[in-house]
Amino acid sequence: MKLVILACLAAVAVAAPQFSRHYTHPYHPDYRHIAILRDDRQDNGDGNFRYDFETENGIAVSAVGRPGSRGQSNIQGSYRFPFPSGGYGEVRYVADELGYRPSSPLIPTPHPLPAHAIEQIRIAEDQRRRGITFQ
Repeated sequence: MKLVILACLAAVAVAAPQFSRHYTHPYHPDYRHIAILRDDRQDNGDGNFRYDFETENGIAVSAVGRPGSRGQSNIQGSYRFPFPSGGYGEVRYVADELGYRPSSPLIPTPHPLPAHAIEQIRIAEDQRRRGITFQ
């Protein structure tokens, strides 16, 4: 019986969440409350809204929304957050009938096509325009 209890205690200790020094949970000894410096919200009740907030550690969120043509909200906004190593990251976005489209230097982009690939695409488009097809 003592072995079963000891095994259960060991399992609980191993399964306990492990926190990094950059993530602090309210029960973690390094946790501290982050004050909200600004919190402005406006909802007109007709689908138009706006909100802005900022915290003391540099997190900031801003958005403006309007009713969309298909019953959705069309939103333009941005959010900023601090990096653990210093500096900030920022993402601007649009969310509407065409989906969510973020833009930021933080978002990876594909490598540019090599010149020979661009030339082949141009040739294929020219052939398609002239009606040339291949079987």
